[in-house]
Amino acid sequence: MNIHYCYTDSPLGELMLAGDANGLRILAFQDGPEPMFPERGWRKDAAYFVNAIVQLNEYFAGQRTRFALRLNPEATEFQLRVLETLARIPYGQTASYADIARLLKKPRAVRAVGAANRKNPLPIMLPCHRVIGSDGSLTGFIGGLERKKWLINLEAETLQARGSRSEKSQQADQAVPA
Repeated sequence: MNIHYCYTDSPLGELMLAGDANGLRILAFQDGPEPMFPERGWRKDAAYFVNAIVQLNEYFAGQRTRFALRLNPEATEFQLRVLETLARIPYGQTASYADIARLLKKPRAVRAVGAANRKNPLPIMLPCHRVIGSDGSLTGFIGGLERKKWLINLEAETLQARGSRSEKSQQADQAVPA
């Protein structure tokens, strides 16, 4: 298996990206509690990740609400089902661990959902930061709660700014005589 990797800067600190011909496998916060290190045989190659880096930069700038990348996370069958469910949480919205468990038709699997979330190899792109406690509290995130809060706020501010622009253009349209 040919794994490529690179590092890129972001507003959340340095990120490591790793993947192969089947897609992006890892996004890791390098200055977070669990930095990732390349394994023996991995090849450093930033050119391999140009599209991912561009899309991440657009996301951080509030210009992208969905990623259009081929993802290839390594996970168990249950973890993959959780990750697929995370991918369906709309930009700027949140869901609880219990909500995810119910969507998976396993309402008692709240802790298993939490464990799968903690093992998410592609945070941001598979938006585990959008998962919160049933009481609305921010709970664990592989990048730390400050980063989770930052990502949730980024999405809320982006949607608010887009809504304001829409309202302004609607008002401008209404002000123009037909």
